[in-house]
Amino acid sequence: MENKRSINLAANIAELRKKSGMTQEQLAERLYVSNKTVSKWERGAGYPEIPHLVRLSEIFGVPVDSLIASERRGITIAGNIITDNIKIIEDFPEKGMLVNITSMSHAVGGAVPNTLIDIAEIDRSTPLCAIGRVGNDQNGKDTILELQKRGIDVSGVIISQTAPTSFTDVMSMSGGAKERTFFHHRGANAEFCPEDIRISSLRCKMFHIGYILLLDKFDEKDDEYGTVMAKTLKAVQDAGIRTSIDVVSDSKGQFAEKVIPSLRYTDNAIMNEIEGCGVAGIEARDKNGKLIIENVHKAMQVIMDHGVGERIIIHCPEAGFVLNKNGDFCVVPSLELPKDFIKGTVGAGDAFCAGCLWGIYNGLSDKEILEFASGAAACNLTAADSVSGMKSAEYIKQMISTTKRKEI
Repeated sequence: MENKRSINLAANIAELRKKSGMTQEQLAERLYVSNKTVSKWERGAGYPEIPHLVRLSEIFGVPVDSLIASERRGITIAGNIITDNIKIIEDFPEKGMLVNITSMSHAVGGAVPNTLIDIAEIDRSTPLCAIGRVGNDQNGKDTILELQKRGIDVSGVIISQTAPTSFTDVMSMSGGAKERTFFHHRGANAEFCPEDIRISSLRCKMFHIGYILLLDKFDEKDDEYGTVMAKTLKAVQDAGIRTSIDVVSDSKGQFAEKVIPSLRYTDNAIMNEIEGCGVAGIEARDKNGKLIIENVHKAMQVIMDHGVGERIIIHCPEAGFVLNKNGDFCVVPSLELPKDFIKGTVGAGDAFCAGCLWGIYNGLSDKEILEFASGAAACNLTAADSVSGMKSAEYIKQMISTTKRKEI
């Protein structure tokens, strides 16, 4: 046990030193030890005494516990926890007119349940943790139970005593048509705040949070970082954890104001074409609704220029796109699906996001990430709710290897 702890500490010291831009000699000077001593610590050939551990934590700005913590594993997802009230309608009526609701159902929704449950269905071996707020009501209890059933850690889910579980009435066209509209009540999500995220206790390798524009406390302004979300992501990165974000297509159109401050503290930004082009102030489609791929590429470059660490991923019904830190641009068209394949589109974006996160976590190439994520999104389309259609990684890989892709 002691040997394993020494190996973990050695890796942590080396990683934090390099991230701080210091040489072994410079760190040694601040600790009043020789650079050979620091070298021994980083090779696991020696172990710092308690005063040195305390000083290291001060220099790197991390708790002592995180210095000696075991290897980080898994994905933590924080943010919106929502109950979706899904109503299938025949058509969208003109103002003041009536339309029939043909069926109704209830399901978990939001970035936290949707994305975590999808990843759990894809691969049960990935450690997963949820952070957010629900109300002290049946919707909240049902959501926690659905997460627990998949082996997801719910210790970070706080039960509000003053607000109900957030909910969304989803109006979706019958027959799986892509048109859908959301009517949202913020509920307990409006109370979710940075203090609810115990960063020093995180043991994950990746931290994902969604959705920007739908988390009131995090969307607030911060004098130093621009937004509270940006400040939070900075703290998570400082703890040595890779960060990623998702955005909601909010009708207020505050994409640039609320999203841009977070980008410099984000390793992977995942959003749809409306959100991505909204951040950049570029039109995603022409007047006939046709996707302008050149504009999507330009928008992604604008986003990368704001400091995204690894890659920006944009998805839309036609395709998925990646632009990485090296300037490599990748396009993967969506799968060509049979007409009767699609049963619903609720949660398709979260399913795509889940596929991306799983791919990033497992070290897939950009092209492989997009291919896998498109398969995950396609699985989602086989169910009216946001999670019931998801399949295993093996199933998805087989499906994408035998299904044609659209031409764009």
